[in-house]
Amino acid sequence: MELNYKVIGEGKPLIILHGVFGSADNWLTIAKELAEHHFKVYLLDQRNHGDSPHIDEFSYQAMADDLHEFIEKHELDKPFILGHSMGGKAAMKFSVNYSDEWEKMIVVDIAPKAYPVHHDKILAGLKSIDLDAIKSRGDADKQLAEHVPDLGTRQFLLKNLARNDSGGYKWKLNLEVIDKNIEAIGEGQEDRLAIEKEVLFIRGGKSDYVKDSDIILITQLFPNAEVKTIAGAGHWVHAEKSKEVIELILDFLR
Repeated sequence: MELNYKVIGEGKPLIILHGVFGSADNWLTIAKELAEHHFKVYLLDQRNHGDSPHIDEFSYQAMADDLHEFIEKHELDKPFILGHSMGGKAAMKFSVNYSDEWEKMIVVDIAPKAYPVHHDKILAGLKSIDLDAIKSRGDADKQLAEHVPDLGTRQFLLKNLARNDSGGYKWKLNLEVIDKNIEAIGEGQEDRLAIEKEVLFIRGGKSDYVKDSDIILITQLFPNAEVKTIAGAGHWVHAEKSKEVIELILDFLR
């Protein structure tokens, strides 16, 4: 699997994994800041996202194996791993399966528990867009708005819209495969990390993704984990409170 990626800075390797419907660019602003603190930051497009290959297999095991392959190919020595949402679950899967290949891990606003499918409206909205008929991003936004009223969410989703060779539009993400496997995105992490490596969970104070009751499961599966809360932030913690996120990341990785 040849994952598309961007690299910024020089120093200790830090790999960042985005969430579902996202891409490497989601963390670009924070990556630039971290690179100034002697990190070599690798921003990955996970399979079926961004400019990485579209492939039928889509699971956390596959994403963990992709990360292992990336680390081996680029000869990275014990990188730090950071993952948001779906990327956080991929990081957790990787951390247990390849426990000797990383130094520290940061999981942003996701718990190891199973989540019910809750992207129905987003998927319905994306599938409703007639790529052959739209003439502009504005046209796509109008169609998407019938299912996704929040402008910020629509702007994030429409970053996946790209021009094709004939001047029309195409999806950069593999919409069909993501739709077919959306239940797998909600799967829980069941395996326990056998070694006590340091793990940081960052959650948004206004987000309901990581509840107080989830901390028990987090510490059962990751015995040396700590949970930090950023007040006033929702699920998009890094976009809403980037300064606070950067401070927590630097404090932990130092």
